[in-house]
Amino acid sequence: MLETDRSESWRRAFRVELRAEAIGLAFRGWPVLPGTYPAGEHWAGREGVEDTGPVPVHRDWQERIGTKAEQVATWWTGRPYSLLLATGKVYDAIEVDDDLGRRAAGVLRSVGLPVPIIATPDRRWFFLTQSGAQLSHELAADPTITLHADGSWITLPPSPFQHGVVHWRVKPEVCGWEIPTSRTVQDALLDALQEPTRDRLVTQLIGAD
Repeated sequence: MLETDRSESWRRAFRVELRAEAIGLAFRGWPVLPGTYPAGEHWAGREGVEDTGPVPVHRDWQERIGTKAEQVATWWTGRPYSLLLATGKVYDAIEVDDDLGRRAAGVLRSVGLPVPIIATPDRRWFFLTQSGAQLSHELAADPTITLHADGSWITLPPSPFQHGVVHWRVKPEVCGWEIPTSRTVQDALLDALQEPTRDRLVTQLIGAD
């Protein structure tokens, strides 16, 4: 009974926090949506997809993009739904592994251009960008890099996973809520991809001496 009470208390706390974040982002024009949430080893909130997630709760989610904040608030009144951002309408996101993400974030910091970055418990990083640009050929050819654009979505903080919580590596407030162009982030990723090559060259040169 005590364990059940703790579980319910945890869910209520997350629901309140998720609802507040959803309302705040919706007021800023972010196209947020409710998504399935972890329940043990499965995902709950949408019939038929309990083993996968997070995915939009509403099957007509694309028609709900741009819903006003007042209506968004009602979506989180009953369950601790994940907080999703529909991409392709206002913002896109470039997904990478955590190693490349850390290096690209370092490149952006070095030139004084912090950008909003999200990290998930499964070690994936998401760089938010303005919508409309395709990945460069080099980035598109890398199977570890994914562009989330029209028809896709990403998970926003503070959505829970089975083994952790989605969190900001760089909060939008740090950037004054300015979302960078895709080219800015792609250039940083390309520079970061070249870093191991530079390191190997330096090592080889030192070894040659």
